[in-house]
Amino acid sequence: MAVTRRSRRHTVIATVLAAGLAVGLTTGCDAVGKALDCVQAADAVADNVTEMQQAVESAAEDPTRLLDSLASIDQDLEQIGDQTDNADVGRAVDDLGAAVDSVRAAVEGGDPTPDLGPVTDAAGELTKVCTP
Repeated sequence: MAVTRRSRRHTVIATVLAAGLAVGLTTGCDAVGKALDCVQAADAVADNVTEMQQAVESAAEDPTRLLDSLASIDQDLEQIGDQTDNADVGRAVDDLGAAVDSVRAAVEGGDPTPDLGPVTDAAGELTKVCTP
């Protein structure tokens, strides 16, 4: 399953690079740089979401791993938020942040298997809006 996600991310990155080149030829390097930064950060978020899912599966063995992966997602979201002024990206970052906060609250409340669906959905939306 991880190979499929990784392959999909590589396809997204290749698509963004090609689109970025076309955009760069017409609008300048700054737009390309921002798009690539967004995609790279979204890729890091996707990796952290995968890690979060694995952490839930092994929560009995290492309960702190899930909170660590949520903290990593928060850091990635902060990076994306700092690098963009795109309203759609901003909304996707906010939605993913809210979903992460919900999972964190559930874990801190003692839920060993929180619902990760909103996080994975929001991460997918972030990847979508980061793709030109």
